Amino acid sequence: MPEYLIYFNQQWVGDHPEEWYHGRGDRARAVTEEMKAAGVYVFAGGLEEEDGPIYSADPTSGEVLVTDGPYVETKEYLGGFALVSVADDEAAKLWAAKVAEACGWPHEIRRFKPRRL
Repeated sequence: MPEYLIYFNQQWVGDHPEEWYHGRGDRARAVTEEMKAAGVYVFAGGLEEEDGPIYSADPTSGEVLVTDGPYVETKEYLGGFALVSVADDEAAKLWAAKVAEACGWPHEIRRFKPRRL
């Protein structure tokens, strides 16, 4: 079955009062449990924001240099994602809608290229 990445950039979350976020966790966990029960769940998770480690791997000099900086300059960064294995684009859109509704902010859906065995 095709696999899809359902993801959001942290900047899409928007500014909300702290109490707004409290109800979102339960909703997101409920959708995750629904995905597991439906057999489409592969993995999901939010990424560390300011406190988590961020590394850079750069092979452009002919030798791979892995450092904890400098960071790629960007105005957007990945905030979290879910990976699902579903029959088709329609099913992926259905799950993305559920995830987006639970979280309360926009998400994008991308299909992975088929794996070669």
